[in-house]
Amino acid sequence: MKASFRLGRIAGVEVGVHYTWLVAFALITWTLADGFFPSTYRGWAQATYWITGAISAILLFGSVLVHELAHSLVARRRGLPVQGITLFIFGGVSSIAGEAKTARDEFVIAVVGPVTSLVLAALFWAAWVLLFQGKDPLSAIVAYLALINAMLGVFNLLPGFPLDGGRVLRAAIWGATRSLSKATRVAATVGQLMAFGFIGWGVFQLLQGNVLGGLWIAFIGWFLNGAADSARRETAVQDALRGITVREVMDSNPETAATETSVDALVRECFLQRGRRALPVQEDGRLVGIVTLTDVKGVPPERWPATRVAEIMTRGPLYAVAPSDDVAEALKLLAEHGLNQVPVTTEGRVVGLLSRADVIRYLHFLAELGLSSAARLRGGKA
Repeated sequence: MKASFRLGRIAGVEVGVHYTWLVAFALITWTLADGFFPSTYRGWAQATYWITGAISAILLFGSVLVHELAHSLVARRRGLPVQGITLFIFGGVSSIAGEAKTARDEFVIAVVGPVTSLVLAALFWAAWVLLFQGKDPLSAIVAYLALINAMLGVFNLLPGFPLDGGRVLRAAIWGATRSLSKATRVAATVGQLMAFGFIGWGVFQLLQGNVLGGLWIAFIGWFLNGAADSARRETAVQDALRGITVREVMDSNPETAATETSVDALVRECFLQRGRRALPVQEDGRLVGIVTLTDVKGVPPERWPATRVAEIMTRGPLYAVAPSDDVAEALKLLAEHGLNQVPVTTEGRVVGLLSRADVIRYLHFLAELGLSSAARLRGGKA
């Protein structure tokens, strides 16, 4: 998930906030100020309830951030690149590039988040017992943070993918079966069953008159179901493409742009006539950049004839794959960096272009031929 605005860096990890966080912040503040705190702590001024609710909501998301930082820092220690953390309406998400290399790594990365939340809960509870136990706002905030972190830890340990508990389950099955695909399918199935349970519970709460709570629970179920289904589909694609190289799927006669080509010629001859949205740029036969429709949009049309591709192209970072690379890994690269296509290079020279459309077309042909995977095309086991 892409952040709407950046907060900064913590321990070298980029932290951002998605605009949906504002909705969650408002709802949580309202719930605490209008319900939880007035029912538990009577006699405060109305403004005190709202201020306490807002502070508690901010500290709740601070706790979520610590939870996600634990995931990110452990993942980084295990050799996985961390692109950042984004806070959003349902909590937080760590953008970790790629998958864990072993079941043990998957387990450690997954379990550290809930353990961190439970440790925070214990620390806040100890602080409340030893230092507070009053009916003042500060005591109320500390007690709330102990409760909510305990709930976060327990909730995230539920064994449904993509929750941390679902990833722990996947790690256990992966370790037992030596099959990440099978482990993902099982964990995703459990995740979808749990999601349907949340949706049903949310509908029941709605029928009981708890409109806000019911909607919130149902939306959590909807989100979990979507994430689990996405994991299942991704695994199906990975299985179908297992053993297939980029060379077998790529466009082996790709168009490229020269650095001296005018933007006007690029638009007329490549983008408009051939429907291209991006092209590799070569100079002396070597890849030097990528030019896209987005790059062109930054130039007024009246300046197109006088503007060279070299002036608007993206020079770096340039992502490329080799013809011998696994196409499933190349597809992950596209997904991780939000790309629609990637140049295929050999010793810096463009020899092909791999796009999402190429992969989709390949999968469609497999389906039309009645093949569940590319392995069957070679006479292997499906």
